[in-house]
Amino acid sequence: MSQILIADSGSTKTDWALIEEGKIAQRICTTGINPYFVSEQQGAAILADELKLERELQELTHIYMYSAGAKAPANKKMLENILKGHFAGTDVSVACDMTGAARSTCHTEKGVVAILGTGSNSCYYDGSKIQKQRASLGYVLGDEGSGTFLGKKVLRYFFYDTFDGDLHEAFVNKYGNNLPEVLDSVYKQPFPNRYLASFTEFLGEHRGHFMIENILEDSFLAFFNANLLKYRESWKYPIHFVGSVAYTFRDVLHNIAEQFGLNIGNIVKSPMDGLVAFHAPATVDV
Repeated sequence: MSQILIADSGSTKTDWALIEEGKIAQRICTTGINPYFVSEQQGAAILADELKLERELQELTHIYMYSAGAKAPANKKMLENILKGHFAGTDVSVACDMTGAARSTCHTEKGVVAILGTGSNSCYYDGSKIQKQRASLGYVLGDEGSGTFLGKKVLRYFFYDTFDGDLHEAFVNKYGNNLPEVLDSVYKQPFPNRYLASFTEFLGEHRGHFMIENILEDSFLAFFNANLLKYRESWKYPIHFVGSVAYTFRDVLHNIAEQFGLNIGNIVKSPMDGLVAFHAPATVDV
């Protein structure tokens, strides 16, 4: 019984799908393995501690991993080492998360693809390869429209006393009002990007308030301006979005795209279903 394993890894989580004879045998979620934030030893420990597959892997022939940070050759090599160390003797293919998003949403068609999750990125995909891609500057310098970008805006609105009374009270009731704790989490604790992105939940809970809508519109406009409007292909082909932020606030993305005369294609929370279809066309859930 032939088996392949597909992994989609971001900064927060990694989704895994074990495929047997073209069918999904098991899905599992582990901690994210972004090589910019996780060492080779930490990545190996995540697999050892969290990747508990129910099936025997006697016929595992190939592992396809799509990961944030994998575009850099050194990071790609590190991920390959982690997988080969855990799955000895198995063929391993590692590509960046942008390639995974493009294959998931476009398959073999042309399109512009955007990732809006904990981080953000974009590309133009010609149906086979990524032909154009904007620079990914990370959560400190870039990541417009991402969870970290939105989270920073929420914190600034609160601590700069921009929120009105209702939102200020709602924030205190949910998170408290401890600036030293926030600064410690951002500047001293591991995974500050995940911490910042966690504040997007506050935005989702208070949709309709004009300040919340302003944060969302300003943040996604920044992403469109820094990314999508830089591709001439954005007016020729559909724009697909992947990621939890894109999926949660897809109405805002539709509204902005309409303003610029752009056509939105698929908006999916996770690229996994599309990746399964790409690698195993006959796949169905069991």
